[in-house]
Amino acid sequence: MWTENPLVRDAGAAVLTGVAAAVVLRFWEEVANRSLLDQKLCRKLVHITVGLVYFLMWPLFSSDDVFARFLAPLIIVINIIKVTVIGLGLVKDEGVVNSMTRHGDSRELLKGPLYYACAITLATIVFWRTSPISIAVICNLCVGDGVADIVGRRLGQVKLPHNPEKSYAGSIAMFMAGFIASVLYMCYFNVFGFVEKSWTMVAAFGVTSLGAAVVESLPISTRLDDNLTVPLASALVGALVFYFIAPGNLCCMTGEDGSSISAIVR
Repeated sequence: MWTENPLVRDAGAAVLTGVAAAVVLRFWEEVANRSLLDQKLCRKLVHITVGLVYFLMWPLFSSDDVFARFLAPLIIVINIIKVTVIGLGLVKDEGVVNSMTRHGDSRELLKGPLYYACAITLATIVFWRTSPISIAVICNLCVGDGVADIVGRRLGQVKLPHNPEKSYAGSIAMFMAGFIASVLYMCYFNVFGFVEKSWTMVAAFGVTSLGAAVVESLPISTRLDDNLTVPLASALVGALVFYFIAPGNLCCMTGEDGSSISAIVR
């Protein structure tokens, strides 16, 4: 590795993570500004890709630095500040507004996009990369919820009886997309020794994604915001299923950075 100092390494990893996420975000801003895609579709593609690119960068961070989990979401924290000042009207940025809002109203940034960024930040700090809960939260939020909206708008003619604003197609797509993404990231993180890879874990991810999809289909998710209810449901259901289905992954011990934590760990 280019440096033996874990703090310096993690600071560099945070910069690289920020650059990667910023490049992806800038790409979608340009697409939105040029009206190359429908604004709502562009918004969901931002929703899916930015979180996944950020997630891919986690192995860059060291295992022996207590600050790693706080440095990793630095770019997300910067984005929280950015969308807040734009949403409050203190700064104007049409690219951000066009790529992250449904109707081109900057005040929308203070809802879904802000909740999204806060959920990813909290998942990083609380669970970090040795927890399958972080995988479930981020994959169900980014991929599951994002794909649900895209599929639901195009194939969602048959609505759910308990929520006419949601469809069978969207809910099924959310479950499948969140589940598949979770399994793929389980395999990815297993390569680095962060989480266990097993059929038991696959089943646990399946139950967690199903629970998140069910909660997303409820009217409460429409009244509040999917970016609040989906990560909360993923964390709560994940804690239960990893306890009952994969109890060997739930314990209270020191984390990979040596700090005392209570979380889902390998």
